[in-house]
This record gives sequence, structure tokens and C-alpha cells, in this order.
Amino acid sequence: QVQLVESGGGLVQTGGSLRLSCAASALTISTYTAAWFRQAPGKEREFVAGISWGGASTLYTDSVKGRFTISRDNAKNTVYLQMNSLKPEDTAVYFCAARSSRSIGQTSLSYNNWGRGTQVTVSS
Repeated sequence: QVQLVESGGGLVQTGGSLRLSCAASALTISTYTAAWFRQAPGKEREFVAGISWGGASTLYTDSVKGRFTISRDNAKNTVYLQMNSLKPEDTAVYFCAARSSRSIGQTSLSYNNWGRGTQVTVSS
């Protein structure tokens, strides 16, 4: 059974940094496109960042460009999201997702493997 397990969330002040990790099991993450989504209370789940199968391509939502970086370590079967210059509006539950496609999807419906999420709270 495919499992994606997120970690690294927590409480941080405005301007701080966090690094989220997504550890995969029962799938070889190097052959999957991976992404991070987030969902704030009362809002829909939104795409944050994605990285292609080979890692050559990345994609970010406009609000995190220049602040967040998605990367992957295939040897560790893990995908990361480095988040810098955090803002209160980044507060949400962050989810890792993966799909067996070479392209980066930006909708939650395009992914069929999900983690349970990790809470990120940015205080003002």
C-alpha cells in the first residue's frame, strides 16, 4: 500500500522558515511527479508547488514564488518543501501528493496518492 508521510510542520513567527518532508513507501518516488498542496480552514485545497518525474521541472503558485523551494532526494525516497519568509497567510495544513505522470498537475483531482498532512502555523 502506497504511503506518503509528511513531517516538519509546526509553529513559526512571521519571516521564519520551515522544511517539510514527505517520505514515500511502497512506491519509488523517482518515477512519480510530486506536489505539495495546502488547505486553510474554510478554504479549498490549493496547489503550492510541484516537481516533475525527473526533477528537471518545478512549478509554484504565484504567492510562494521566491520563498518556497521544492526538491527531491530519490535515494531517500523523499520530497521536500523549504519554506522561507513565511507569512500568516501561509498558515494551513500542508499535504504531499504523488502521481505516476511526467507532468506536474495543479489540481488535487489529478493526484491519486496523498499523505495525511502536517500543520503549519505562522504567527504575526
